Amino acid sequence: MKLLGKLVFNYLFYWNRLVFFAVMESWFLIIGIILAALYSGLIWLYRFWFNRLKPFEPIPKALQTPVFFSVIVPARNESEAIEACLNSILAQQYPVDSYEIIVVDDFSTDDTAAIVRSLSLKFPHLQLISLQDFYPDGNQLAYKKKAIELAISKSKGTWVVTTDADCIVPPLWLHHFSAMIAKENPVFIAAPVMFTYNGKFSGIFQLLDFMSLQGITAAAVSAGSHTMCNGANLAYSKQAFEQVGGFRGIDHLASGDDMLLMHKMKREFGNRLSYLFSAKSIVLTAPMPNWKQFLHQRIRWASKASYYEDKGILLVLWLVYLLNAILFAGLIASLFYPVLFPHVLLLIAIKTIAELGFLLPVAHFFQLKKWLLYFPLMQPFHIVYTVIAGWLGKFGSYQWKSRKVQ
Repeated sequence: MKLLGKLVFNYLFYWNRLVFFAVMESWFLIIGIILAALYSGLIWLYRFWFNRLKPFEPIPKALQTPVFFSVIVPARNESEAIEACLNSILAQQYPVDSYEIIVVDDFSTDDTAAIVRSLSLKFPHLQLISLQDFYPDGNQLAYKKKAIELAISKSKGTWVVTTDADCIVPPLWLHHFSAMIAKENPVFIAAPVMFTYNGKFSGIFQLLDFMSLQGITAAAVSAGSHTMCNGANLAYSKQAFEQVGGFRGIDHLASGDDMLLMHKMKREFGNRLSYLFSAKSIVLTAPMPNWKQFLHQRIRWASKASYYEDKGILLVLWLVYLLNAILFAGLIASLFYPVLFPHVLLLIAIKTIAELGFLLPVAHFFQLKKWLLYFPLMQPFHIVYTVIAGWLGKFGSYQWKSRKVQ
């Protein structure tokens, strides 16, 4: 009798287990296909709007009145890159009396300030400001925003242009900004940024990931929505910056000197925001040197997501996160329940095909199509990093420029 009872128990246990996994498998597939379909539709919409963009054609220089720009470069411990960055700005094909360069040293502990000071002796329109002279205690929440605000308060330009100290800007950079101001009368201009290749596997991954972000930035503008931009290549009216109160209201956040400022501009000025869609305006910057610094960078970017007021952006972010989260969970579950693995592969294939379709025209614009060959190999890494960075951006902390940010 005991043996019969044990057999019945084992039968019911394994049967219930099989039913449980069968139900879970079905629900996983149903939810996964719904999310993948919604995501694919969104990505193909991005492709449609990206393809509608026309390259910017500047009006002839003879018909322009040069805008006086204040180029602001916040810098912290950038001794290896700052000289190349400044030389690329100083080499502009733009009247030298129509722009100034203000470097704000953000408590650097290396030779950054000395390098800038040496260059400023040769170029009078280059000046150095030390953040420590104005905030000696060094106890700030948003150092980069303080640096930009300080530089703007000391600037002479009617327009502010920002870039990072590890960037290289193209020769027609300021000319194209000036031409767009004359042609479209905006108050805020976002422009393209792209990573260089550093010879590492992580560098290829970052290049492809960043290319997709830049493509979405351009496509969103084409669709009439300004949702993303990058502080490495921005220009905005000084008067408009002051009218929206600068960084007031977002100055408690370490990040967001670009996107959150753009959202303030959008609320105040509506459609007077532009995107400089020109291959001759691409600013180049190096990727993070290793996976750890890359993850900290993406956590920093993700940390500002909760402060977006545009519900459309939040819905898109939730869709992206949920799809990657279910794929991540599926990959883990497949280790214990291998029958699930073909379903996970199907969903990853749907995601990959949709993203490749979008990236083809984007890669063509950036002249980086050869790197798309690596794209399918990057999917597992992209899924894992999206889930981890999204979670830690909300609930974790990160290191940036030798500072810990909670």
